[in-house]
Amino acid sequence: MVKKVVLLALGFIALGFGGVGIFIPLLPTTPFVICAAACFSIANPSLYRKLEKSRYFGEYIRNYREKTGISKRARVGGLVFLWLTLAISALVFRRPLVWIILAVVGIAVSIHILLLRASPNR
Repeated sequence: MVKKVVLLALGFIALGFGGVGIFIPLLPTTPFVICAAACFSIANPSLYRKLEKSRYFGEYIRNYREKTGISKRARVGGLVFLWLTLAISALVFRRPLVWIILAVVGIAVSIHILLLRASPNR
C-alpha cells in the first residue's frame, strides 16, 4: 500500500514537471513523462493507460516504447518554441551575460534536438 502511494506521488510529481517542460525549453519533458508512466504502470495501470492515450503526453510514451524517434513536426515545433522563448527572455533580461547564457543553452538544446533519431514515417 505504501509503495503504491509513493509511486503515485512520484508519478504525479514527474508528470507535473513534464507538463511544465512542454512550455519551458530548459526542462526536458520526455524523461519526466517516462518516469510518470513507469510509476503509474506499477501503482495504477488505469492511470498509465490514460496517460498513454493522452493528447499531450501519449506521443512521448509511444515514441519511447516503440523506439520510433521524434516526428519532424515535433522537431520543428520544439526548435521554433525554444528560440521564441529564448528571444523573449533575452528581451526581458537586457544583460549581455544573460544573452550569452541563453545563446549557449539554445545552441546546445538545438544540437540535442537535431541529433535525436528522426521518426521514419512522420
